[in-house]
Order: sequence, then structure tokens, then C-alpha cells
Amino acid sequence: MTTNSLAPRRWWAIMPIVFITYSLAYLDRANYGFASAAGINRDLGISPGLSSLIGALFFLGYFFFQLPGAVYAERRSVRKLVFVSLVLWGGCAALTGVVTNIPSLMAIRFVLGVVEAAVMPAMLIYISNWFTKTERSRANTFLILGNPVTVLWMSVVSGYLVHAFGWRHMFIAEGAPAVIWAVCWWFLVRDKPAQVTWLAEDEKRALDAAMRAEQAAIKPVRNYAEAFRTPAVMLLSAQYFCWSIGVYGFVLWLPSIVKNGSALGMVETGWLTALPYLAATIAMLAASWASDKLDNRRAFVWPFLLIGALAFAASYALGAAHFWISYVLLVVAGAAMYAPYGPFFAIVPELLPKNVSGGAMALINSMGALGSFVGSYVVGYLNGATGSPAASYAFMSAALVVSVGLTLAVKPQREARHGYVAPIHGK
Repeated sequence: MTTNSLAPRRWWAIMPIVFITYSLAYLDRANYGFASAAGINRDLGISPGLSSLIGALFFLGYFFFQLPGAVYAERRSVRKLVFVSLVLWGGCAALTGVVTNIPSLMAIRFVLGVVEAAVMPAMLIYISNWFTKTERSRANTFLILGNPVTVLWMSVVSGYLVHAFGWRHMFIAEGAPAVIWAVCWWFLVRDKPAQVTWLAEDEKRALDAAMRAEQAAIKPVRNYAEAFRTPAVMLLSAQYFCWSIGVYGFVLWLPSIVKNGSALGMVETGWLTALPYLAATIAMLAASWASDKLDNRRAFVWPFLLIGALAFAASYALGAAHFWISYVLLVVAGAAMYAPYGPFFAIVPELLPKNVSGGAMALINSMGALGSFVGSYVVGYLNGATGSPAASYAFMSAALVVSVGLTLAVKPQREARHGYVAPIHGK
């Protein structure tokens, strides 16, 4: 039985849930950029440097709690972990709308990162429970599409909400859906195929057999310590750190860059901020489909990151005087940075067995969170200190160039005729 005929109902039953869940997580972490552009700094007396730190604090909380969440999800239950996270992060996001001082805002941003930390690795573990190797790049892409698609519509909706009601009402309105969705999640989700009633018994057996065959072809790894020492995991952790500098420097501060560069209102800023994410959505779908079709991961990661680096470098070379050309380059950079996510997160479950792959993905994602903190803080700081985005373009470009080099250093997968052999020891 081919993977195309292997319980096809999984795609319709699982992917909408995965997409909506990560969409809500991304909504509640990325809308701070709109509040920053809309006057939260003025209302609370926040300096430009402190604004950068507050925007980035989310990622510190996100960094510290990745691994504990992944271990719980891998050994116990994705369903229970994500349910609690949904309730807590929706509450924290809504509370951002009622803060009256800087310390409370800083505390909420940090706690929001803590309660969202486990979601990404937990969802990747969830996908690996349901989808095979030849499907995983596409499945991961449907998860991570929650990122650009959410920012696409959030950019428009947040622009209107801020324009009509102010930043406080925006936070409250955009935090409530996560709490409501938690109830839906609890009743819709089961951790593994064996636990659902909507798959036939023969479909469950066929899926379980396919998963077992994949695991049998991967070299055993005893524990997390051994997994974390493998060259591929160390290189991918460093790579994702550098890549995330570019992505989150871009995501968090794009509304401010567009608004300050164009002198347009918040509604128009929202529409212009949305366009790069529309391009990103198309690029992600194309890259993940091609990666699964050609059974190649690395070749669909580094070329896109190089394009993103070149687009940022060109924006830097143009300077602030050429806003519209620079904006087109930002659209290219945004699409290029997002395109490789599906293939990238398909790499680890193909390198490591299930007993350690979730923890390895959490380690890599936690380094991405650290890179996100650096990117969002430094980009915000450079924009405020220089009065122009040019220096931040150069910074993001350099980070992406390093990520390209690290991607190329990861040894490509080797396929055998009757199974997959992973080069986890660099052989």
C-alpha cells in the first residue's frame, strides 16, 4: 500500500486542527508589532530600546521551556499539553490588553512565551505519530502555514482593530479565540491513530506497520544526550538560530518598518504587511510538495535562505530613499525565509528514532527561539537607534548567509534500496 492510499482521511481530520491551533499561537505572539506601531510605547512611556526588549521577551520564555514540554508530549500526551497551553496563552494574550505599566507588560510577554513553548515541538511530535516519511514535509508545512497565513489575515484585521478601537481592544479580541478553541481541541484530538474511531482497523494496522518499518530502518539512539551530540543536531540547532534571527526580526518589526518608511496609516500598513505572507504561503506549499516528491530536504532549504539573504542585502544597498523597491525586496525575503520550513522539520524524524526525535526537535526549536530573541531585539534596537531599517537589513542578511553555510554542512540523507540509513554519526 502506498502512502497516498494509506488512510487518506487523516489529512482532512488532522490538518485543519493542526493548522488552526498553530495559527492561534502565532496570532498571539506576533500582534505585539502592531501594538508597537499603534502607540503602546507612547501610552505606557516605553523607550525604543525597552520596546525592543519587551517585544523579544516572549522568546526567552519560549527558549527555556521547549525541552520539558517536548519530553511530556513524547512520553505522555500531546492532547493534554496543548489543551492547557491554549487556555493559558489565550488568557495571557488577552491580559496584555489591560496592562497599565511596563513591569506587568514585561511579565506577561515572558509568561506568554513560557506557555506557548511546548506547542511547536508537541505538534511536530503529533504529526510524526500520524504521517510517514514521504508525507512529513507536506504535513509540517500545513502546521507551519499557520504562521504566514495568520500574519496575512492578522495584518489586515489588526490594522482595522487598532484603527477603530486601539491596541488594547486588539489584544483582548485576538486572545479570546485560543480559549474557545481549547474546548474544540479537547473533543477533536487523540494522540495516536489507535485511539480514534474514525479509522478502520485495517487502516490502523497498515499505518502502524508503515511507521514501524520506518523506525526499524533508523539506527537506534539510546537517549537524549547521545542524540544531542550528533553532528546533524548540533549543526541544525546553530542553523535554526541564525535563520530565526532573520525571520523574527522581520515578523515583529515589519509593521513599524512599513509604517515609518511609507508614512501611511495603520489600515494601509496592515495591507502592505500582509503581502509578504501571501507570497510566503505559496512558496511554502511549492517547496514542501517538491521536497516530498523528490525525497530531498536540504536542497529545498539553503537556496531559499540564500535568496532571502540577497534580498535583505539589496534592501540595505538601496537605503531608505527607495521605499517601494525596498518593499518589493522585503516581499521576496519574507517568502524565501518561510519556504523551507516543511522540508527543514522533516529532517530530524528521518535522522533519529522516535524515542529521541521529539527532544531533538525541541532543542533545535529552542535554539530558534534564542535566535528569535536576538533577531527581534537587535532589529528593533537598530531601527530605533539609527532611525532607519538599513542596518537591520544588513544584520538579517548576514545571519541568513551563516544559516546557508550551516545547512550545507549537514550531510545529506542516504537512501538505500530497501530502507533508510541515517548519517547521524557523520559517516
